[in-house]
Amino acid sequence: MTQKPDSTPKVTYAGYLALDALLSAQHPLSDQDDEMLFIIIHQTKELWLKQIIIEMNLAISQIASDALVPAYKALARVSRIQAVMTLSWDILSTMTPSDYSRFRHVLGSSSGFQSDQFRTVEYLLGLKDKAFLKYQEDRPKAQNAMKEALAAPSIWDHAIAALARAGFDIPNDILKRDFSQPHIPSAEVEAAFLTVYREPERYWELYQLGEKLVDLDDAMATWRHKHVLTVERIIGGKMGTGGTPGVSYLQSTVPKRAFPELWSLRTAL
Repeated sequence: MTQKPDSTPKVTYAGYLALDALLSAQHPLSDQDDEMLFIIIHQTKELWLKQIIIEMNLAISQIASDALVPAYKALARVSRIQAVMTLSWDILSTMTPSDYSRFRHVLGSSSGFQSDQFRTVEYLLGLKDKAFLKYQEDRPKAQNAMKEALAAPSIWDHAIAALARAGFDIPNDILKRDFSQPHIPSAEVEAAFLTVYREPERYWELYQLGEKLVDLDDAMATWRHKHVLTVERIIGGKMGTGGTPGVSYLQSTVPKRAFPELWSLRTAL
């Protein structure tokens, strides 16, 4: 009996990963080798941010349904990705000030400050600031994704709601607030998590959730700090390409904390 030829499309490594499209997505505007490094570092960062958004949304949905233990995996993955992103600054810092100055002019007004995915990650964490929406006026899809994350409860809002469902006394004006606004540190939220931390065996799942969230905040602060050092090493005190004050602006972001009560409770323990 004659065997029919297999009509199943052949899946190749390059095809599955769309390598032709991926590897042709770098378009330097100068003839400087270091510009290619600059592009690849930032494109890679955006790919990792895409994965962080996927994991954060998964963790949020799990926390909302009180599946706290399954959420730990996604949160752990995010913190590992953050660590890899932080290490990428070490690669970029192999580029000297002289190297960068040879192609910086081609960047125009573009800047990582304008990254819609980075701002979406901040919104998912709870660092809400609608001022960044204006940088996506020419990209409606990206802007809409930001608006959705801005208006929705953050992962911190969901963690606080989980406290309330566990029986802790959380004021209704915190649970039903305008989620597009920044979270204001709450004595009631701190007191609830302080109880969790004082009795970890009783509230083990909430306790572990708190520590997984602190991992994210810790990793974000580390990333910001390394960003400051790298930028200072390469451009010193010059203005940023996007019109920001450069290093001084970046330094002002280092103290940001998405989950302030998880930090302040440590003093009371």
